[in-house]
Amino acid sequence: MKKLITIFCLSAIFFGCKEQTNNSEEHHHQEVNKTEEDTAVKKPLSPHTSTMAMIGDAHIHIDYSSPGVRGRIIFGGLLAYDQVWQAGAHMATWIETNKDLIIDSKTLPAGKYGFFTIPSKYEWTVMINKNWNQHGKDEYDEKDDVIRFKVKPIILEEPIEHLEYNVDKKDNQNGNISLAWSKLKIEFPFKIKR
Repeated sequence: MKKLITIFCLSAIFFGCKEQTNNSEEHHHQEVNKTEEDTAVKKPLSPHTSTMAMIGDAHIHIDYSSPGVRGRIIFGGLLAYDQVWQAGAHMATWIETNKDLIIDSKTLPAGKYGFFTIPSKYEWTVMINKNWNQHGKDEYDEKDDVIRFKVKPIILEEPIEHLEYNVDKKDNQNGNISLAWSKLKIEFPFKIKR
């Protein structure tokens, strides 16, 4: 009887240890998989990008972070109407020109500027501001606006998933700047000052 009890106890210890080893191996395998997932490179939700063009001898450059729609209502939803927006994600969008430009009959001297908007349902305000290096609109001050003007938004037939700027050449002295995202687009002309 003692032998039978001893064999039973040894069997229980042996199989218990084997079960514990299997659980340990299984647990280790799960940890490895989790680590591999954690180290996978994730695409940024609002990738940093830029657009530029030469219009005659003027170089126009716009630098911004491009958020995605991702199924959200953007204008009048994620971005409340009648509030200042840095016209991109993260840092304020900036525009740089090596030549003086004429926008809305006003002169924008050569330089680097913050680009801000106030989206509204029927009309947007565009502001080109001295303070280009700021996070979002945290330090935006209307007193620093160099140019401020209104534009009417255009409704797009096909929505644009990621915010997109374009600088388009009309001829050697004239161009067009546009911003499109979700179901809306704004654009305005500029001229190289001679």
